[in-house]
Amino acid sequence: MRRLFFLFFALLISVAAWAHAYHASIMDVHYNAKKQQLEVALKVFTDDFEKALSIGQPAGISLEQSPKPQVTMLTTNLLRKSLAFGSKPGEALPMQFVGIQRENDAHWLYFTVKLAKPLTGIYLRNSLLQSTFPDQMNIVNVDAGGKKESALFRDGEESQKLSW
Repeated sequence: MRRLFFLFFALLISVAAWAHAYHASIMDVHYNAKKQQLEVALKVFTDDFEKALSIGQPAGISLEQSPKPQVTMLTTNLLRKSLAFGSKPGEALPMQFVGIQRENDAHWLYFTVKLAKPLTGIYLRNSLLQSTFPDQMNIVNVDAGGKKESALFRDGEESQKLSW
């Protein structure tokens, strides 16, 4: 019985170590035609995001323990540096940060992007965390106009057009 418990515990430790052997984010983008905006939910691993936020700071940043105004400012700056939504290549429409929500070993970041006119597609540059983790993969799922599309952004493939 003791041996079985040890094997189970060793397997559990191995799975936990393997579970975060990669660096990835998942972004869900919903096009709200009525409000003429993109509504975005971005899921990041907490430890990866905190590491990126801590670069250049005198002390490490914790999404749960650092002062909320500091976390909001650093998060907004990192998102604006790493993400750009536009109706044409190279454009960066303004993003409005909404908030953060914890989910186990990850956090959801919420923000909106106002659009000047109705669109049938968007240009997106997504280099989130790629300067911190060269193997970073950013998955984007778009739900717009009754259509769903997915794209993968990684080093060398940071910009794509998403259509609906």
